[in-house]
Amino acid sequence: MTASQSRPRFIVRHVLAMGMALVIGALALPAHAQQSTQSQSTQPSTQQSTQPSADNDALPVEDVQTFAEVFERIKRAYVDEVDDTTLMRNAMRGMLGELDPHSAYLDKEAFQALRETTEGEFSGVGIEVGIQDGQLTIISPLDGTPAARAGLQAQDRILLINDTPTESLSLQEAVDMMRGKEGTELQLTILRQGEDAPREVTLTRETIQTESVKHEMLAPGYGYLRISQFQSRTGEQARDAIAALREEGKLKGLVLDLRNNPGGVLDSAVDVADLFLDSGLIVYTEGRLPDSDMRFSASSQTIAPDVPMVVLINGGSASAAEIVAGALQDQQRAVLMGTESFGKGSVQQVLPLPNGDGLKLTTALYYTPDGRSIQAQGIAPDIEVVRGRLEVAEGNGFNIRESDLENHLRNINGQAENEPQGASLAESDYQLGEALNLLKALNVLPRTQSSN
Repeated sequence: MTASQSRPRFIVRHVLAMGMALVIGALALPAHAQQSTQSQSTQPSTQQSTQPSADNDALPVEDVQTFAEVFERIKRAYVDEVDDTTLMRNAMRGMLGELDPHSAYLDKEAFQALRETTEGEFSGVGIEVGIQDGQLTIISPLDGTPAARAGLQAQDRILLINDTPTESLSLQEAVDMMRGKEGTELQLTILRQGEDAPREVTLTRETIQTESVKHEMLAPGYGYLRISQFQSRTGEQARDAIAALREEGKLKGLVLDLRNNPGGVLDSAVDVADLFLDSGLIVYTEGRLPDSDMRFSASSQTIAPDVPMVVLINGGSASAAEIVAGALQDQQRAVLMGTESFGKGSVQQVLPLPNGDGLKLTTALYYTPDGRSIQAQGIAPDIEVVRGRLEVAEGNGFNIRESDLENHLRNINGQAENEPQGASLAESDYQLGEALNLLKALNVLPRTQSSN
């Protein structure tokens, strides 16, 4: 037996041992790393995995020998010298990358970046990306970030990162390139649907401190709750926001804005849905292993079980955002308005590895209360309203009112006269304006019916 023949056998043993270590490591970890993110969140579970049968785990010896032979040939003949660690990690990246768009091998930096995103602070430009039809695509820009301020939109295709074509990059490589030190510049070449020519956008990286929940009053009695992503404390923040809106007066209606929400932590999505539901199923998951099958139901401790609601969704609403929208739609708790959602219905388990790296593996699909899987399909709104802009036509008639006349008599009730104001949030956002109009109609309708 020659030396060249003995080395592959060592590699075969090494690979087998490594495979066993990965399996054992996965089984020993708590499964509440279940999460429903667009690709960037973690959440632990309390159940323990059951080991699959030995027959299913048997490794094909011939394939392992072929792998060892390829490994050895690269070591001996590749134009540049490559160390064993690099080859093994590249092999694991390829093994996971070919499964689905959301499974990945994460090195230390990527694993840390994933944790930072879940916690709500990282350095970059603020876009969630994925691979769609083989092309790097923006799932959604995060609110208040360089990407959002530059006008980047969901479904924009990223052709180049600086001067590097994205077709040659894995999803993780693209994410790594777009992150960087605060203050450095990043150039993206974007192709937008419906446009013939690409555009170049230069962004300056900054520390992204994402507040996942915002709120304000759209009109007296009508609140607005914006959730940009589902982080570990989003449920608590949403509860506080609703309480703050109620302090301003009785809530006659609420718009929950989930547009361009890429998802996040599964438990946070359940917490948010539970704010508006006092009973019934919110979501359930099913996978190959018993601990992948989980059910989440609403509790009776609900802060807003009866406030009329409109939920806004669009093509950038993914994963955890679709869980909330699907639960509220199936339980007929809210009217969904906007455009069809993204359609990510898979659950990832994020496992730390002994070397400090991480493994992100798709382990289950989630289902809405009515048993719908939205994987690669999305959630259709009850009322479709596409993006638009409301403009007042020029020369639209005689606009002078009594209050415009000089020395006009003031209102005897002491009410404030109408004064010119800037466009409100609902006036500058066509979909949001339509949601507010619907809420007002829902409040008028019962009074009209009862008077007949």
